[in-house]
Amino acid sequence: MTLIKSISGIRGTIGGTTGQSLTPIDVVRFTSAFGAQLKARQNKERYTVVIGRDARISGEMVSQLVAGALMGMGIHVIDLGLATTPTVELGVTHHRADGGIILTASHNPGQWNALKLLNAKGEFISAEEGAELLKMASSDQYEYAPVDQLGKWASFDGMNDIHIDAVTAMKHVDTALISKMNFKVVIDCVNSVGGVILPSLLKKLGVREVVELYCDPTGVFPHNPEPLPQYLADISAAVVKNKADVGFVVDPDVDRLVVVNEDGSMFGEEYTLVAVADYILSKQPGNTVSNLSSTRALADVTLKYGGTYTAAPVGEVNVVNEMKKTHAVIGGEGNGGIIYPELHYGRDALVGIALFLTHLAEKQMKCSALRKTYPDYFNSKNKIELKPGVDADKLIPAVRERYKNHPVNDQDGIRIDFDREWVHLRKSNTEPIIRVISESTTPEKAEALASKMIREINELAG
Repeated sequence: MTLIKSISGIRGTIGGTTGQSLTPIDVVRFTSAFGAQLKARQNKERYTVVIGRDARISGEMVSQLVAGALMGMGIHVIDLGLATTPTVELGVTHHRADGGIILTASHNPGQWNALKLLNAKGEFISAEEGAELLKMASSDQYEYAPVDQLGKWASFDGMNDIHIDAVTAMKHVDTALISKMNFKVVIDCVNSVGGVILPSLLKKLGVREVVELYCDPTGVFPHNPEPLPQYLADISAAVVKNKADVGFVVDPDVDRLVVVNEDGSMFGEEYTLVAVADYILSKQPGNTVSNLSSTRALADVTLKYGGTYTAAPVGEVNVVNEMKKTHAVIGGEGNGGIIYPELHYGRDALVGIALFLTHLAEKQMKCSALRKTYPDYFNSKNKIELKPGVDADKLIPAVRERYKNHPVNDQDGIRIDFDREWVHLRKSNTEPIIRVISESTTPEKAEALASKMIREINELAG
C-alpha cells in the first residue's frame, strides 16, 4: 500500500491502514486542512469549493468523504460529478468559487486515487501553499463548524456543455473547416470521463463520424491507463480497420492527449504540443514554454516563428508560472499536455483536439504526413536505483561540475545540452532513484547518451 503526500496534493492506493495508504481518514484529514487553509486566507461569510471526479471505482466513496469534510468545515460544495480535470478547473472560475478539488489519480492504475487542489483561479496551488497545507494536515490544526453553520451541497451537471462551448468558441478553432473535411475519428477514453465528454465535443466540432473505444465510464480500465504506445494496440488497429483520419487517446482525467496517425502509427506524445504550437504560432507569433524533460522540437518550431522558448522545471504549476512570466501564447508538457492561456492555464485535451483538428484540416494532409513536417527527436527514459547511503544531492552537482563547459540548466536537477541532444537528471522525491531522460536524433543515440550518463553516475557513486 502506498500514500504519497506532496505540495500538489495527496495520492495513494485505496484500502489498508491509516497513514500508509489513501484511507477515508486520510481523505478527510487532507480535505479538512485544505478547507482550513481557504478560511485562514480570507475572512468572509460564505466559502465555496467545486469538486469533480474521474470514473475510477473509488471515486464515489472519495467524493462523498471530500464533500462531507468540506461541509463540516462550513464550506459549500458544488459537485460536478463525473468531470475532467480541465472541466473542474473551468468550473472553479465559472462558479466564482474559492477553490477546487479534483479527485483523480490521473494515469495511475485503478487501485489509486488522489486529491488535486486548485486555487480560486482554477489553477493548482503553489508550492508554498502546498507546504503550508501539509504542515497543517500533519498536526490536525483545523476547527469544524457548529451545526447551524454547516456547508450546503449542490450538484451541477451543466459544466461539460460550458466547457465544450468555450473550446469551440476559441478564435483559432474553425468548426466550419473541420466539418468540411468530413473527418472520421477513433477515440479511446479508457472507460473514464473522456467517454462522457469527447463524443459531444467532436460532434460540435463537426466531425462526421466518431468510433468509440472504451467510452463507458465504469472506471474499469481496459488497459494500463497511461497513454503510452505499448498500451495502445487496440486503437491503432481500430484506426486502420475503420479507415479513420486520426485517433485520439486520453488518460482517465483528460488532461493528456495522444494522437494516432491514419496508418495506426503513433504521432508521438511529445509531438502533440509541437503540432498544436506550430498551428497557434502561425496565427499568433509569440513565446512558448515546456518542461525540461520535453522535446527540443518545440524550441525549433518556436524559433521558426521568431519567438523565444523557455524550459521550466517539471510540474504543471511550474510551466504555468513560466508561461505567465514570459507571456507565452502556448505551452505545456511533453506528455501530451496542452496549456492554452486563451481559455485557461491548465492542461486540456479538449483544447488540444480542437486545435489539432483545425490544424490538420487547414494543412489538408494525412496525419502521418503532418508528423513528418517536424524535426525527428527520440527520447530514452531510464532510472538509477541508488544504493543505501548514496546521496543524490551530492551526485548531481558532481555531474554538473564534470560538464561545466556545456550549457546546463539546474532549476530542476540538471539538464545538460549538447549539439542536438540533451540529458536531464532528476532525483525522485518519493523513491531512492535518479531519473535519467535523454533525447537525440535517433533512438540509438538517445539510448547511448543515457547509458553513458548512467555509467558516469555509477562511477561517481563508487
